[in-house]
Amino acid sequence: MSPPSVALATRRIEQARAQENFPVALRVLPRRHRRHLLAVYRYARHVDDLGDEPLAPGVDRLTALDQVETELRALYAGQPVTDRVVHALAPTVAECRLPLEPLLRLVEANRVDQHVSRYATFAQLVDYCTLSANPVGELVLHVFGQVGPARLALSDRICTALQLVEHLQDVAEDYRRGRVYLPAEDLDRFGVTEVDLAGPTADRRLRELIGFEAERARAWLDAGAPLVAALHGWARLAVGGYIAGGRATLDALAGADHDPLPVTVRPRSRRVLRRWLSAIVRSAG
Repeated sequence: MSPPSVALATRRIEQARAQENFPVALRVLPRRHRRHLLAVYRYARHVDDLGDEPLAPGVDRLTALDQVETELRALYAGQPVTDRVVHALAPTVAECRLPLEPLLRLVEANRVDQHVSRYATFAQLVDYCTLSANPVGELVLHVFGQVGPARLALSDRICTALQLVEHLQDVAEDYRRGRVYLPAEDLDRFGVTEVDLAGPTADRRLRELIGFEAERARAWLDAGAPLVAALHGWARLAVGGYIAGGRATLDALAGADHDPLPVTVRPRSRRVLRRWLSAIVRSAG
């Protein structure tokens, strides 16, 4: 199978801008930052597609993911690269001094998805987010040249929160794919079974569970929010936008009575903007 082309991956990024929390601030940034962030998002989308989307008959997902890792290591070793998405990442790797390790963790997250479809505890789910979400925040900080241990710790909180929010948005879709990201301990606590995730609407118990998980995600997002004040320039504006997207999505989920089953809950752009302005004002204060 030839991997998805750069153009195809870019179109998917463009189509997903209004739906995902990470790219919410992308359009207002200077061209240099947009170019590098798109390269990072394109790579993350490429790896996710290999882990999730239908592949050509006979193509093994783990083999495809192994090939991406091989291509990444070749890129960092200065060797020829044939994967077009990895090749397109090269200028960003060089100009922003991206480390290899977070890029590899995104590959590993998709390997995990091939054999893990349930999480017994919230702690296990958070561990998964260190592979599937937190590397993106680290790469974003490198794009803006504002990396540091304290900032990374706050970024991890934000990225984990955004991943939790996305899981809540996609409860029905994930279940159809055979995956459940609601911790089993919480399902048991609220008396929810996996069969409840296949219904046309959420019953009271499931809505209470979703509300509980949403508030937990909000707490993680709030814990990472001081990162905005710790940054400067365009990085502050961008990270404020990412937080705004997460908060606005949680608001929209609450407005839907914490029922994500009939449709995927999305925030209106006006609500995102209000949340964004609020984040920037708070950081200035």
